[in-house]
Amino acid sequence: MANKVVVIGSINVDSIMHIDNLPKPGETIKMNSFSKAGGGKGANQAVAAARSEADTSFIGRVGDDGNGKLMLKLLKEDHIDTKHVTVVPKEDTGQSYILLQKSGQNSIIYQAGANALVTAEDVDQAQDTIKQSDFIVTEFETPIPAAIAAFKVAHTAKKVTILNPAPAVKDIPEELLKLTDIITPNETESELISGIKITDEDSLKMSADFYHNLGISGVIITLGSKGSFVSLNGKSEQIPAFKVKAVDTTAAGDTFIGALASELNPDLSNIHDAIVYASKASSLTVQKLGAFPSIPKREAVLK
Repeated sequence: MANKVVVIGSINVDSIMHIDNLPKPGETIKMNSFSKAGGGKGANQAVAAARSEADTSFIGRVGDDGNGKLMLKLLKEDHIDTKHVTVVPKEDTGQSYILLQKSGQNSIIYQAGANALVTAEDVDQAQDTIKQSDFIVTEFETPIPAAIAAFKVAHTAKKVTILNPAPAVKDIPEELLKLTDIITPNETESELISGIKITDEDSLKMSADFYHNLGISGVIITLGSKGSFVSLNGKSEQIPAFKVKAVDTTAAGDTFIGALASELNPDLSNIHDAIVYASKASSLTVQKLGAFPSIPKREAVLK
């Protein structure tokens, strides 16, 4: 039976500027090409879960503009339940501006727009959906009070909560951490949160212990091309990444989390295999341009 996944998070339209390298201060450079795609950390995660055949629902907000109509259309095309996506009058839909270098690395500037207006009231209206789910996923491109409200409902209903602490926030409210079952920072985010610089296996274990001491049972630290480190129930291991040529890393981490939520057993018993599956999905994502267009379907991941 497919996992039921609820994502509360951001919905953006990505404007992608294709360049050779980042400009230096005061430098004007030529753009090679320009493209647009659906994105936003929350929406990317939902699409990744849906394309890996999870029964996926979304809690969020868009503006009453053309971008909002586009994003609702794209989410529905992936069979994501959008009944809890509110259209906000006289507001812009979230937007991201992505400087994509030839190397595949990116720098992102985002405008929150309607994403900044997601509230605990949105969560209240979606309580039944959360209670019927297996996993609820959130990140920090929408307000933290809404995340806390969602995790409270999930915690009471004994559903698994996954926190993607990105963009990184140094002082995450203790209330949210106590409601988190799995945290999934990358190594840069983890250093900002914990103060521990990741350089080797010992520092990875120290970082994991930092989160365990906050009451979080599952820790997955993603390490880019070096794979990921997982710590759960007193056991830890580093799982290698799949070696591919990266074209665009924009939605790699989001794909990893959405695919993980689709594959993971609610009792976390298959966490190794679920991470391997998520790594495969992420390795396919970085080989294509754009966020939504690059996220693979389950069939492609299994191949």
